[in-house]
Amino acid sequence: MTHTPTAPTGPQNGLALLARLLLAFLFLPAGVGKVIGFTGTVGYIASKGLPMPEVGAVIALLVEILGALALIAGLRTRLAALVLAVFTVAAAVFFHNYWAVPEAQQMMQQINFNKNIAIAGGLLALAAFGAGGLSVDAKRRGA
Repeated sequence: MTHTPTAPTGPQNGLALLARLLLAFLFLPAGVGKVIGFTGTVGYIASKGLPMPEVGAVIALLVEILGALALIAGLRTRLAALVLAVFTVAAAVFFHNYWAVPEAQQMMQQINFNKNIAIAGGLLALAAFGAGGLSVDAKRRGA
């Protein structure tokens, strides 16, 4: 049995836009914060033992800022959401590794880890289903 997808409805388009904006609300301020506090960001990355912390900080702020702007506009949304999902899972593993911190920190780190995994799930839904009709992607498709 085959399934022919139908065009998104007005409510679906509005919800897709809201999803993009809410996800961007997390990443854009975080990326701008990394620009403003670049030295602190580099220090935090270095404290986790990751190589080339300056390069990592630049990659992180570019992914967060450009990814958030792409989500807001609905521009190349599937790619942006996929990149942000991978980035978010990597951040969970490297920066919220609750299994490797003192017991007093485990609960907070596990909560942050779980939130990152859930955020990645939302991003993967955008990657799977696209930006919706209220997006640059839809305008480029002629929808």
